[in-house]
Amino acid sequence: MNLSLQNKTALICGASQGIGLAAAQELALLGARCILVSRDAQKLAAALVTLASPDGQQHLSIPADLGNTEQVKALVHALQSIRPIHILVNNSGGPKGGPIIDAEPEAFTTAFAQHVVTNQLLTQALVPGMKEAGYGRIIQIISTSVKTPLKNLGVSNTIRAAVASWAKTLAGELARYGITVNNVLPGSTKTARLDSIFDATSKQRGVDRNVIEKEWLEEIPAARFGEASEVGAAVAFLATPAAAYITGINLPVDGGRTPSL
Repeated sequence: MNLSLQNKTALICGASQGIGLAAAQELALLGARCILVSRDAQKLAAALVTLASPDGQQHLSIPADLGNTEQVKALVHALQSIRPIHILVNNSGGPKGGPIIDAEPEAFTTAFAQHVVTNQLLTQALVPGMKEAGYGRIIQIISTSVKTPLKNLGVSNTIRAAVASWAKTLAGELARYGITVNNVLPGSTKTARLDSIFDATSKQRGVDRNVIEKEWLEEIPAARFGEASEVGAAVAFLATPAAAYITGINLPVDGGRTPSL
């Protein structure tokens, strides 16, 4: 099985912490040169030193707020001098939780710009180089909510589904060029995002956070929360030559929690 990413360059969004950083760490272990993107330059610098360089590859970071379209356009301009980038990992923090009926219209437009529009801008910028190289991997880190909507995540459920549909459409258009497009769907993973959901739900319901955690664990057949590294490993595999014939899929990494096929 060819799992080597030697001489491949990967752009990882939201890479200063959590699943984004874990994905970058796994890609680096397989030999990829990693470009980390996040809005916090200080956290990016700390994240950069955690990446391995088994093939002597030189990693770098570029601060950018993926929720700011003008900064994304500036990022796209900066990337023109680093072609080709073979692997794009689209990853951005989820929208604020809460019932969909209470969400303001602006919450949807803001989230759409941060997720769908940003993904589109980066993909349009990088696909020409992928075509020239005859190798491309576009991987979205989204959520199991694209298979089954999650309670109290109304805006997130809506936007994640839009990203999944965008990616499936793109997969059909790019497959002939050796470019795959796939989605990784993390379940309940030990990250700051999960902590914030627990805290918000605890406050909303007026119950102890431990009660919320116990309820969530009871829904997971594996009886534990996932590790960011486990999601990162799935991302890294989909980026390898071994995954060349896998495209257009939604891959849950959730300990068996998602009830649908």
